[in-house]
Amino acid sequence: MKFAHFSHIWAKPGMTPHERYEQLWRELKLCDETGFDHSFCVEHHFRPDESWMSSPSLYAVGAGARTKRLRLGPMGYIVPLYHPLRLAEEIAIVDQMLDGRMELGLVPGINADYFRPFGLDYAQRKSPTLEFVDYLRAAFGDTQPFSFHGAEFHTDNARISVQPVQRPHPPLWMMSRDPQTLEFCAKNAISPGYFLVYPRADAAPRYRKFLEDWNRAGWPSRPNIAYCTVVYVDDTDDKAMETALFRSSRAYEGFLAPPKPGETFEQRAAEHAKMFVGRGEPGASEIMQHLFDADYLFKHDLVFIGSPDTVSRKIRAAAAAGVFNVFMGEFNFSDLPEDALMRSIRLFGEKVIPALRHYEPF
Repeated sequence: MKFAHFSHIWAKPGMTPHERYEQLWRELKLCDETGFDHSFCVEHHFRPDESWMSSPSLYAVGAGARTKRLRLGPMGYIVPLYHPLRLAEEIAIVDQMLDGRMELGLVPGINADYFRPFGLDYAQRKSPTLEFVDYLRAAFGDTQPFSFHGAEFHTDNARISVQPVQRPHPPLWMMSRDPQTLEFCAKNAISPGYFLVYPRADAAPRYRKFLEDWNRAGWPSRPNIAYCTVVYVDDTDDKAMETALFRSSRAYEGFLAPPKPGETFEQRAAEHAKMFVGRGEPGASEIMQHLFDADYLFKHDLVFIGSPDTVSRKIRAAAAAGVFNVFMGEFNFSDLPEDALMRSIRLFGEKVIPALRHYEPF
């Protein structure tokens, strides 16, 4: 298995953005020292109460300057928000600055609010994301200047000044549970993944089909399949539960709409839950309705909290059931104190990773 530090770079009360970024670098330096493989960030916009990361390139370069081993990148760039030529140039420069340590996540975007201020149509986000894979391969191809004419993008006679270290491009990721997108990923050697809000039992058959398609395509290497959720490790189960269980139920408060005057957290959570009643994916809908219920999260092993042995056991069981071989842990959540945060990362790196490193879920 492989292991990643994943971060929304949540806003923290009492911290300036600069202080929050400095904390992030401390997290990543410790991950680098304790055997983590990857570190990924989101790209979110226009919510100062939620994520403070709208520039994954700056994240990757800043992290790269402070680490030596970690492979770094976005999970992922919201492709429709960029001009494809500008994004291709930026990716190449980031990979050069990282000396070939870049991992490249591409996503269509999950929130319409990210699109409106840019004057873009949220409904037209998927096809440019998929087409960008072919665009990237043309932009980084041996023929320079290059031209590209697709359904979404058109470029004539452009020469990329800086090519990436990794050829033809950094390893590609696309977090998705959509069957058609997974078929696209298998055809194009793209590593997929999913988050805790999609039940592992529902994900398993889709990812087994992805593995069949990957093997049928004849790729020489085994694919990465990622799973992301909250994790907290402490010396004992009791200490871990006391520190992190309730906080885990507030980890994704940023998913809620901004609070209205006088509105309580419970009222916001109830309004959030209503949006998922009767959705087409009943399992995912149920999780989203209970995302802020600590007892539900714990009962269903949707967050991994405990001693190193407990967390190792939970991840191993989840990987087997959910067909994933890359665990992406969100370590910094809610108002978790920094001493607890750093202790959790160190214990994970020093005890959980070695316990699972040679485990192969598929």
